[in-house]
Amino acid sequence: MDTLPSGIAELFDHAPVGLWTAGPDGSRTYFNRHWLSFTGRSLAAERENGWTEGVHADDFERCLGTYLRAVHGRRAYDLEYRLRRFDGEYRWMHDTGVPHYDAEGTFVAYIGCAVDITESRRAQEERERLLNDAEAASRAKDQFLATLSHELRTPLNAVVGWAHMLRSGKLDPAGTERAIETIDRNARAQSQLISDILDISRIVSGKLRLNVRPVDLTPVVEAALDTVRPSAEAKGIRVQAILDPAAGPVSGDADRLQQVIWNLLANAVKFTPRNGRVQVRLARIDSHVEVRVEDTGVGIGTEFLPHVFELFRQRDSSPSRQHGGLGLGLALVKHLVELHGGSVECASPGEGLGAVFSVRLPLMIMAARDDAGVHPTADTGAAMPPAPSLEGVSVLVVDDDPEARHLITMLLGERGAKVIAVASAWEALRALETDRPDVLLSDIEMPDQDGYALIRSIRALPAERGGRIPAAALTAYARTEDRMQALLAGFHLHTPKPVDPAELAAVVASLAGRTR
Repeated sequence: MDTLPSGIAELFDHAPVGLWTAGPDGSRTYFNRHWLSFTGRSLAAERENGWTEGVHADDFERCLGTYLRAVHGRRAYDLEYRLRRFDGEYRWMHDTGVPHYDAEGTFVAYIGCAVDITESRRAQEERERLLNDAEAASRAKDQFLATLSHELRTPLNAVVGWAHMLRSGKLDPAGTERAIETIDRNARAQSQLISDILDISRIVSGKLRLNVRPVDLTPVVEAALDTVRPSAEAKGIRVQAILDPAAGPVSGDADRLQQVIWNLLANAVKFTPRNGRVQVRLARIDSHVEVRVEDTGVGIGTEFLPHVFELFRQRDSSPSRQHGGLGLGLALVKHLVELHGGSVECASPGEGLGAVFSVRLPLMIMAARDDAGVHPTADTGAAMPPAPSLEGVSVLVVDDDPEARHLITMLLGERGAKVIAVASAWEALRALETDRPDVLLSDIEMPDQDGYALIRSIRALPAERGGRIPAAALTAYARTEDRMQALLAGFHLHTPKPVDPAELAAVVASLAGRTR
């Protein structure tokens, strides 16, 4: 079948797939236009066994063997292999061939069709990957629930057991002291487990809020060190701290950042054997502040390293594992660091060779103000500048939290302001019409209509109906993108909670000085 009838050849050449024919010995005699365009080779180069030059080396023996066995057995075949395209890329082909007999029943040729299935294979591989990931996640969650039950019951067992011994009255003073210490230690351990679970739940649901302000990380790291030192000393682990006090401030929640560093240090102590070493460094790296925790512990294998920060994943989750815990600590670290606009990385040369965790947080650019400076994590007794008087200023406060409304009303009222406090956006729009306030302070997260929608509605009003009222977003959303979103929505200022009373008064005074 060296040539095709003209009508058949024209049909073959317009087919959107590769078509070919071969003689009784399997030697290819014809390839249509689509095949030749795909390979970028001439018909002469592809004929006979020339086409096999484009087959991937890893598929060559399998492809040619299957093809020749089918030819010799005069039976149909179905085969997938990689074929080199004109641009050098290997593409997966689905090649099928069937024997062709003449009117007398003589085997005279093979006719075949080759279809590029690369994209469908990739889609199938992606489906399989997603299915495997889902199954792995399901197994991890099941294992997590089993571990959760174990970790919650273990301290309870100690508490119940020692409480029973105390109730019996059979303990001597030393035994009583041991019972109290054991109950206290296990109650604290369970409290920490529950706190981690609740924090993860808040993060996953988007309900974790940060109390953002300028933070000096040196006392934050020192406080975390003070917390882990007793457990480190109990194992004879040497803890080194190399802290640069001039590393610079970051914008964040001091308590949550201490939680991040404590988790990393506690993790290092937990997985470092007796008489090992844990080191923490604080330094400025370009426009970031870096906290680096390094240990001489058990290390992390290359296969688990990519999963270190994943929820419900532990390097060893078997019943015989040496280290307890739910495995939430590092997942919590990652989420908290990212909420601060930072990043966290883990590196390890391998099992038994220790690990290094590096947290990078963006350096805060301080405004050039007389009272600028890092907010201390503890009261330093520094005098605050006197807050301005707000006599004669009418302030509309919008917040769905009744305690927040009451607090702001009290703080501004002490400065002489008249405060109209409402709980929702629609109440705010009504108050804007009836009370004509001078300044608007609005929360962002509120039911029904949030602060962004409220300020957009107000800015759509004419000036005589309050459309140009000076406004500040008073919110716990304190990231840079949150500030930009507030300003773009129509607020003049973005003030993160919690706000200092004097700063709040200054914000209102500044806004009241604007021309409506």
